[in-house]
Amino acid sequence: MENSFDTLIDGYLDKKVGTDKFFLNDSLSKGLQAHIKDLADENMMTAAGIGNAETKDPHQRMRGDKIYWLDKNHDNIFEQEFLKLAGDFIQRLNSTCYTGINDCEFHLALYETGSFYKRHKDQFKNDDNRKFSLISYLNDDWQEADGGQLLIYRENEVQQILPHAQSAVFFKSDEMEHEVTIATRPRMSITGWLKRV
Repeated sequence: MENSFDTLIDGYLDKKVGTDKFFLNDSLSKGLQAHIKDLADENMMTAAGIGNAETKDPHQRMRGDKIYWLDKNHDNIFEQEFLKLAGDFIQRLNSTCYTGINDCEFHLALYETGSFYKRHKDQFKNDDNRKFSLISYLNDDWQEADGGQLLIYRENEVQQILPHAQSAVFFKSDEMEHEVTIATRPRMSITGWLKRV
């Protein structure tokens, strides 16, 4: 996996955004897809909010996705495999870039048809623990006409990333403004933050 990790890290160092088409193996990607579908069928996913506990806005209209937080105490094998993968990535990041990351948090996300997430940054104004954002996608056969692109705003351009299954995106949480365009079919991802606490 070190080659895959280095693809993300090198992309971040070179261009401020790392991407990798095969961060997740096919088995893990399909397992997480099935897990999200089961959670949605059981009404276990909840409407996402904006802000943390101190600033949360219950009336926000910034985003429309539903989420489910991962936990090391859950007994789902695909959650555990992903958290192990994220932990290994953090070790590689710390050993190569000396970032001092010592914590992380991730959630599964489901954008139902018509959902979106307006332009934003991932770091809270009242809490700077989130240092890096890591997003992994879980959508087979995604086409440009399906919408749901990740748009990353740079100084002079907008980078567009399609949410293809197995792929991942990595960037600094307090630097890169980004958004998710309206999805015309259900869109799944696993999104999280590498933290220094």
